[in-house]
Amino acid sequence: MDERLGVALSAGTVSELTALIADLPPVSVSAGVSVAEVKDAIRIDQRFSAVNRVGHWVVPRRLEPASEWCEVTLDFTQAVITQDTLRIDMDMRGKTLTLVTKPGIVVDADALTLEYSKVKIRQMPDPGTPITLRVELVGKKSFGRVVVRPPRRTFGQWLLRKPTSLPAGD
Repeated sequence: MDERLGVALSAGTVSELTALIADLPPVSVSAGVSVAEVKDAIRIDQRFSAVNRVGHWVVPRRLEPASEWCEVTLDFTQAVITQDTLRIDMDMRGKTLTLVTKPGIVVDADALTLEYSKVKIRQMPDPGTPITLRVELVGKKSFGRVVVRPPRRTFGQWLLRKPTSLPAGD
């Protein structure tokens, strides 16, 4: 176990992790729930303090933010995308939900109910980029904003009017 843990912590890619567990037996479904179903939905209950998902994080099939008066930021620029669709079933009051997207991610807010709120989607559609993730916003947003934007440019990129470059490997 110590050897596997050491290799897992030093792994740089998902394929290195896959090779690490290839010889392990499959997970039994004796309790009626598989490992994939456990990670299927993530619920975020938060009040008054910020929630940030940035860097390398695994995008589940469904997110359920139920927050009150706190900023929620979901940065997809380095996220590990394993599904083709993410459903964000929200019940949020106050502040802002910010989705930082990259090319290939499309956000649909048509099913979102707004109460004293507004949605601002700033996506740069690129017809040559295939859609890697479709984010569906459903539920209710009260007293705040939903902002969908690309990553921020550095000062040098802004000064030279260059678009944002994504990290290598993406």
